[in-house]
Amino acid sequence: MKRQTEFARMLRKFLTSHLVDARGCKPGTVESYGRAFCLFLEYADAELGIPADLVELDDCTRGAVVGFLGWLEDARGCAASTRNQRKAALDSFARFLEYEHPECLPELQAVLSIPLKRAPQPEVSYLSGEGTKALLAAVDVGVRDGLRDYAMLSVMCAAGVRVSELTGLRPRDVSLGEPPTVLVHGKGGKARYVPLASQVVPVLRAYMRGYGLDQPERCEEPLFQNHMGGRLTRQGVRYILLKYAERARAEHPEAGIPEDCSPHKLRHTFAMELVEADVDVLHIRDLMGHASVRTTEVYARTYAKRKRDAVEAASKGIVPPEEPRWDNDEGLREWLKNLGRRR
Repeated sequence: MKRQTEFARMLRKFLTSHLVDARGCKPGTVESYGRAFCLFLEYADAELGIPADLVELDDCTRGAVVGFLGWLEDARGCAASTRNQRKAALDSFARFLEYEHPECLPELQAVLSIPLKRAPQPEVSYLSGEGTKALLAAVDVGVRDGLRDYAMLSVMCAAGVRVSELTGLRPRDVSLGEPPTVLVHGKGGKARYVPLASQVVPVLRAYMRGYGLDQPERCEEPLFQNHMGGRLTRQGVRYILLKYAERARAEHPEAGIPEDCSPHKLRHTFAMELVEADVDVLHIRDLMGHASVRTTEVYARTYAKRKRDAVEAASKGIVPPEEPRWDNDEGLREWLKNLGRRR
């Protein structure tokens, strides 16, 4: 029987015990970290010639990690943000090893000193008011699962929840009294109450009543279920959204629904509607479940840029075009040419 390496033993302890018990990480985080190490082992085999079952702690050097991060971008085409996510998993493992193997402290600190790569700030993409109406209008509530899909998309548009938060909702998290709210279980085990728009209340009430989810004995079941009665997956939610987005584009091409319409774009749409309604950025942060207000400020900057572009576009017809003076000033151009020349 082949001996288990110390790297394998530590990695197993990190993923199955430390992250869950000591850090209280959710399954999604553990899965993401595990994916990062699968890629690292793939890199070690392909580029360093070390099979996955032979990787040791001594192989996890600063040079190896730098090479791995570069390989993610060059060989796999990962964006800087994805590269930084993978590095976060390695950094967390390095901090864990500092206490398990203090003799490796110098190399671990060298790994932790690798800087994050500055990622360009992507422009926020979201649906307009007409786009949201067209998307919801594309759902036929008279067919099988139509009412479920309409209720699900309505919650996504009106509450700005993440996909993991949406699929984690249960009937007991929904309160349709006054004021109507939904209890969202977010990242890091943090829960928050998000108020529901009055238009969403009859939709959710009809859906829960039609599917029997308003019965007390079913309060712990998933709010949005697949055909087997289980929780919808991330891929399932995306598939449903893309189906209606494609239909809405065909029926209302003027609505401007993007080809890559995703659940996160509906979250952006919710945030932008709040910004346009002059809601304080701190309240938006709380409703979105952001850890820092700096994350929320991107929506305010996007809205400000949009207004600025609109003003500049409108001013083009008011302010006459002005040519730079030096274009037609021969004397000035001649002076600039001779500037710095010796007499």
